Amino acid sequence: MSNPYEYLYIYYLEGIPSSLDPAIKESTFIGNWEEDGFSFLFFSYPHDDLINEMVAREDHLSLIDKYEMTSDQWHGDKIESYTAGSLVISPPWKIPFVNQRNLTHILLDPGVVFGTGRHQTTEDCLGYMEYLCRKEKISTVVDIGTGTGILALGAAALGCDRVLALDFNLLAVRTTLNNIRLNDFHDRILAIQARGEAFMAVPAQLVVANIHYDVMKILIEAPEFVEKPWLILSGLLKSEADKVCERLKEKSVTLVERISPDGVWNTLLVQGRSVPTI
Repeated sequence: MSNPYEYLYIYYLEGIPSSLDPAIKESTFIGNWEEDGFSFLFFSYPHDDLINEMVAREDHLSLIDKYEMTSDQWHGDKIESYTAGSLVISPPWKIPFVNQRNLTHILLDPGVVFGTGRHQTTEDCLGYMEYLCRKEKISTVVDIGTGTGILALGAAALGCDRVLALDFNLLAVRTTLNNIRLNDFHDRILAIQARGEAFMAVPAQLVVANIHYDVMKILIEAPEFVEKPWLILSGLLKSEADKVCERLKEKSVTLVERISPDGVWNTLLVQGRSVPTI
């Protein structure tokens, strides 16, 4: 199997298309990333005519730019297999032969969504998840801002029974659903398009949030958030992590550990108000 996204043609639009013409959906269309009133339409083959027709038809749309690049360039790194603790994470078109009883394989097709798993924050979250799962039985997990679903997949692979994967971006949720299918985790992971703060009341032993600080500072104000037994918080620069730590201290929760292996990104392991078993 070869990489289906080996080369990308990306159309950057101001505005959100009202609907996609059937001709676009039937073409080599990969997906549409929508955010803050802008759209990125991804194709595996150029479709200038289709895009120009759509922009001409919908007055609120305008084409800002067009990009041609490899998927490696889009993701900022090669999409390759790697090991994180006891997990081997591989794209479905490049599965290594690793015959070791103590390793668990995860297939991850990132599509065009950021999150191949190689970012420092992702590896740190996976490391803390494995630490907790080795210490006690973690049955229920909420993954906020799931992206490609890598942390939800990791939770399921580590033995968690019920994982709720949330992302407000529809393309991210669709990508996660595809990865759930690839790993046959339908019975363990539920992926939903939603904002994390809307699901804070959902019972869970562990909440993982690898997200922007602007979202994090809203989440930590939810009363139910700090009631969870365990929190893994990441995606934070030093000054942002300082603010989160200070606010958590005011809420009387315990910072178990704070790490920043690369000196840039910070990840926090937090014990909430509900007392865990270890």
